[in-house]
Amino acid sequence: MEEYDLIIVGGGPAGLTAGIYAGRQGMNTIILEMMTGAGSGYMVPSMENYPGFDLISGKDLLEKMRKQAEKHVPIKNMEEVKKIDKIDADGILVTTSKGEYKTKSLIISTGSRHRRLKVPGEVDFIGRGVCYCATCDGPLYHGKDVVVIGGGNAAVQESIYLKKLGCNVTIIHRRDQLRAEKYLQEKLEENNIPVIWDSVVKEIKGDMVVSHVLLHNVKTEENTELSIDGIFIAVGEEPLSKVARAAGVEVDGEGYILTDKLQRTNIPGLYAAGDITGGIKQWVVACAEGAVASLSAFEDVKSN
Repeated sequence: MEEYDLIIVGGGPAGLTAGIYAGRQGMNTIILEMMTGAGSGYMVPSMENYPGFDLISGKDLLEKMRKQAEKHVPIKNMEEVKKIDKIDADGILVTTSKGEYKTKSLIISTGSRHRRLKVPGEVDFIGRGVCYCATCDGPLYHGKDVVVIGGGNAAVQESIYLKKLGCNVTIIHRRDQLRAEKYLQEKLEENNIPVIWDSVVKEIKGDMVVSHVLLHNVKTEENTELSIDGIFIAVGEEPLSKVARAAGVEVDGEGYILTDKLQRTNIPGLYAAGDITGGIKQWVVACAEGAVASLSAFEDVKSN
């Protein structure tokens, strides 16, 4: 069985930053990533608020982070953590889809996944008009009519990206104002992207592929059908904390892991960083939490 000072679960911004800091401190560390890359981070079409870059895509920024991290720690892709056991005062047993590891400390940075609408037709038409990633699927809808569901940063970013790809885009939002940052709302106006306010999707319809959505106005109670070729869903995320919860890690009412200021969880030796902790979901925050978690783990391992 391989043994480490630190295992980092998740290869997103928090996990990669933690790896960089751990490696520079001389900790015997490994990053375990369940996918080939850093999951949903690859789907961010563009960012203008990450320090050092006027404009960069999530994929490009993650590749830069990954390349830097690999100078300090190995990264194992396609290796999903199935179980975490606290076995004794000196070690944690981590069971993955490929084997077992023992470690003195563990950082959980598994992030979150796209939340679904949970309406009729959504699951039936995934891959046939229902999409969750503009970067992945947007080019398929050039010149076609699409709607983006949501009112936060992700929804607005995806709408602007789809517009630039040549899609005919409309946002559908359940409230009468967006939650997105001001500069994104200004860009939305610059791109002349319309918004259908106070409306929710009640059903996604079609035959072989999506052709309509049934909308319900929450103020007028009126139902209308809108003809579309595709629907991009950006209504927030939910934490990937199932394994952590099974290990006894404390979470809040939404399933996000609770930590102290040093990213420690309620279980000694276990730390959490990034979107899995909830709060402000920004890449710069995830990186900061990854650095703090890694330094905390180093100090705790050194003192034991």
